[in-house]
Amino acid sequence: MARPAKPRFVTGEPCVDFFKPRGIPMSELEEECLTVEELEAIKLTDIDGLYQEDSAERMEVSRPTFQRVLKSARGKVARCLVEGKALGIEGGNYMLSDEKRVFECLSCGSTWDSPYGSGVRACETACPKCGEMTVRRACARGPRGRQGHGPAGRCQAGVSGQARKPGVGAKP
Repeated sequence: MARPAKPRFVTGEPCVDFFKPRGIPMSELEEECLTVEELEAIKLTDIDGLYQEDSAERMEVSRPTFQRVLKSARGKVARCLVEGKALGIEGGNYMLSDEKRVFECLSCGSTWDSPYGSGVRACETACPKCGEMTVRRACARGPRGRQGHGPAGRCQAGVSGQARKPGVGAKP
């Protein structure tokens, strides 16, 4: 049995979730679906100018995982631009994060915040209260964030990003 996918941390929901070529009706377009974490990967490297290692740390994934997410995202955007496809942005396996990261100690239960960019990593940190090395990143719940799951709304391509023909797999 495969290990469940770990959610990727993103800084926010996209403000625009759909793009299409001008002058072509949607009924004539194929569609690609970019997940929210793929959009975050493009934002961190191409807009914010972070190195992949720093971007991976922000999203709390390994550098190879970040590289795969970024490669997938760039491929989907390139196909849309070159082949004139529509691009939907939604779904995936992500959690909204605050500007601070929350850590918790599994030994004593204490929690504390650490800002992004501080270099603090859960696997290398001792609890400030009890000194144990049983620290992990606390999940964002309730007012601290929310988790996104899978495709929803207009994007019919699904998380895999496979293009669809108009009318195929459309939701009622």
